[in-house]
Amino acid sequence: MTSQKLNFQLLSDPDGSAAKKFGVLPEGASWTSRTTFVIDNAGVLRAIDNKVKVDAHGEDLVELIRELKK
Repeated sequence: MTSQKLNFQLLSDPDGSAAKKFGVLPEGASWTSRTTFVIDNAGVLRAIDNKVKVDAHGEDLVELIRELKK
C-alpha cells in the first residue's frame, strides 16, 4: 500500500477540508492540532484522540484498538 507497508489507510488533508468536516479546524484557522479518528471497517467512528502524545501515540492506538475489539 505504501512504502511503509501499512495495512491501514492514512488521510492527508492539505487543504483542511476533512478537518472542517470533522469539526477540528477552528474558524479562520489554516491548521489544527493533531487529531486521530479511529474508524472501523463499516465506516463507524469508534474513537477520537485529540490529545495526541507523539512519542507514545502508536502504542496508545494499539491499546485502544485492542480494547475496541473486545
